[in-house]
Formats: sequence, C-alpha cells, structure tokens
Amino acid sequence: MNQDMRPSTAKFKMPHTYVLLFYIVAAACLLTWIIPAGEFQYQSVDVNGTMRKIVVPGSFRYLTDSSPVGVIGFFSSFQRGIIEVADLVALIFIVNAAFAVVIKTGSFEKMLGTLLRRLEGRENIVVVIFYLFFALGASLFGMWNDFNGMIPIMVGVGVAMGYDAMFGFAVVMLGIGVGFAAALTNPYTIVVAQSIAGIPLYSGFGMRAAIFVVFSAIALWWIFRYGRQIKRDPSLSLVPRGEALFSYDSGELKKLTMGGRESASLAVIFASLALIFYGCLYRGWGNTQLTAVFLLMGIAVAVIFGWSADKIAEELLAGARAIVFGALIVGVARAILVVMREGQIIDTIINFMANMIEGTPPIIAAEGMLFIQTFINFAIPSGSGQAATIIPIMAPLGDVAGLSREVTVLAFQLGDGFSNLLWPTCGIATGCGIAGISLAKWWKFFLKLFGIMWLVMMLFVAAAVIMKF
Repeated sequence: MNQDMRPSTAKFKMPHTYVLLFYIVAAACLLTWIIPAGEFQYQSVDVNGTMRKIVVPGSFRYLTDSSPVGVIGFFSSFQRGIIEVADLVALIFIVNAAFAVVIKTGSFEKMLGTLLRRLEGRENIVVVIFYLFFALGASLFGMWNDFNGMIPIMVGVGVAMGYDAMFGFAVVMLGIGVGFAAALTNPYTIVVAQSIAGIPLYSGFGMRAAIFVVFSAIALWWIFRYGRQIKRDPSLSLVPRGEALFSYDSGELKKLTMGGRESASLAVIFASLALIFYGCLYRGWGNTQLTAVFLLMGIAVAVIFGWSADKIAEELLAGARAIVFGALIVGVARAILVVMREGQIIDTIINFMANMIEGTPPIIAAEGMLFIQTFINFAIPSGSGQAATIIPIMAPLGDVAGLSREVTVLAFQLGDGFSNLLWPTCGIATGCGIAGISLAKWWKFFLKLFGIMWLVMMLFVAAAVIMKF
C-alpha cells in the first residue's frame, strides 16, 4: 500500500494548557473585531441588605465607538489578567507553600497513615462522607474558596488510598460543584436570584433537594468508576504517582505512627481550617484573610518542629516554586475576560442570546435559558454577579414565554453551578492550580461526566416546565 494511503493511527493530543488558553484569548480578541460593542444600563438595588448593580431590562444599546483589541492589547491582557486575580494567585502560592512545610515535617504522612489504619476496609464510606461534607458546605452556605485548604489533603488521601491525585481532587471539586449547583440555600446564587426574580426565598426547596440527591449519586458513581479503572490498570491514571504533588505509598504510610509533635501539628491544621470556615461564614473573610491563616499555619507547624527562621523561609519558597504552573494559570485564564470586557462585547452577547429565546415555546425557552446561563458563566464567573446581570433580563422573557420565575431561577442555578467545573475562567482553574493538576487533565476526566450531567439538567428543566414548577 502507498504510504500516503495508509490510515493515520495518530491520536489527538490535547495542547499544553497554556497553549490552549493562549488560543482562547486570541479567539476572544478576534471576536472583539467581529461582534459590535454594546452595553446595558445598570441601576443600584438593595438585594437583601447588599447593594448590587442590576441590569435595566430593555436598556441595551450598541456603542458607536467600538474598541476592538489589537496585538498590544492581546499580549498585555495576560499581565492584566494576573493583576486582576492577584489575590487568587497569592492564595495558591501561600496555600501550597504552607502545606509544603507541613509535608516536609512528616506530619502529613503520619496523619494519613493513622487515618488509613483506622479506616481500613471502610475507604468507600470515608469517600462518601468527605464528598457530602464538601457538597453540603457549598449547597447550604455557598462555600467554594473556603475549601481550598482541603485540596492538598484530599489529593494526598486519594493517592494514599491506592488511587491517584485525580481521585482525591475529584472528591473535593465534584462535591463543591454539585453542591453549589444543587443549591439548597446558597446565599450567593439562590438568595440573590430569587430576590431579584421576586419569588419567596428558598421556595422550590423540594426540587433542589431532588437535584442534589440525583447529581450526587452521578458524581459518586463517576468517582468510584474512575477509581476502579485505575486500580485494575494503573496505566489509566490521569495523574501518575510520579507526577502528583502529594504522592504516598499506602503500605509505607500504614507503618507510620504519630508522636507529640505530629499531634500538635494536626491540631494546628484543623484549628486553622475551623478558623477559616468561621471567618468566611460569619465574618465575611476573603482571600486576604485566608492567605494570612494558611501562612500562620505553615509557620506554626515549623516552629513546633523547632525549625530555624532561615529553614522556614527556604521551605516556604520551595513550596511556592513547585506551584508556579498552577498559580499563574488563573491569571492567564483571566485574560479571556479582560479582552472581552475591553472589547465591550459581553453585554452584546447576552442581549443576542436573550433575543434568541424570545417567542419560543415554554420548554424550548427554558432549555435555551439553561444553555445561555452555561455559556454566560464563561464571561461572568461570579454567581451573584451573573444573577444580577441575567435574571432581570430572563425573568420578563420567561413571563412572556409562559414560564414561572421558579423555572427561570432553576435554569440559572444549574447553568451557572455545573459550568464552574468546566470553564477555565471559573473556580476550577484555582482548584487545579492548588492540586498541581493541569486543566487539560481535568477536562479529560470531567468532559464526559459533564455531558451526562447536561442531559440530566435538561430533563430536570423540562420536568419543571411540565409540572408547572
């Protein structure tokens, strides 16, 4: 056979994560030359005691002075993106540096060894308990970044249980993602969206509880399915042991025992996590306070082990160096939003999508809302910010289409929540950075699951319309 006629056996290779993001930012720049600039008018409205900028329905207008992004704007967007999310970049550096110190002391390994001995034979139950802990925290209280400190722990647990880093990471991220989407009382999405839509707070609780149960079952099935695959064939692991930031041998760990210093270190770690949860839930803490607590935790553990100031500084820097790839990726991904905002095309896209569903039958309109919310989350990754932007537009459209405002909020809730695990502009980029797992590998793990979840989302939205939810 002629060599040129032979069928190609080459497999598609996912580009390097930074290369992929570079292409996406370039595409966003190109769109600023194609999509006309436009904007809505916004008004400040008190939403449950917080002043928020809300879109004025019907106020969209095209701008006569467009501002497409050129070559300099394109290449400078990466620097501007890093500056915009400097607090998140610093958080990733400091979280990893602090846990690197803890790991260097040996406390982490001995803690995991003790945990594995005590839970031997009940590992799957432990996975479910951890998952529910993250899912309920996100669903009830809107916790997301609050759990960042648990990512290194869960990655280590996943490896120590004989799985891999992706397994442990998935327990955290799928728990948070499903909980945030199937929001029972999430103050950042449900409360804001329902308040703007003018429906009773926490109404529709039964539907959201059913969504929480169904999607949690799907997520846990996917996690355990992946775990079984890599235990049967370790070559299928997306994050082989040698590539994991936190890599341990289960047999060796079980031989380790905790002493007084290790117990004191463990107490410091859990006291720090408890302080973070308290501060975020009751004191309005943000990333600045979180970085302070993690840095204090790392230094406190080092002091317990009698380290000198020089040694503490050296190990903190070593931990920060190890996470450069993951920390900077958050800023690089932010460049996408920098470009779209500079080109003033975000509101134009929202207006175009809203017009697409105007006049369609109720079920088509509802499914269209789900699609729009999923896509818009790429450009407006803040749950409360997206609610303030999109609900004032979608609620009246839903009224005309014969949809209840509960359905409009449900479409927002599902589209916003689950796509946080998909888009590089959302929280998944930060999680991958802390775990030391590339976005490309996460997508390889998650994309098929997202397809399944998308179909189930569509079924729930259709059922809500038929049931006149």
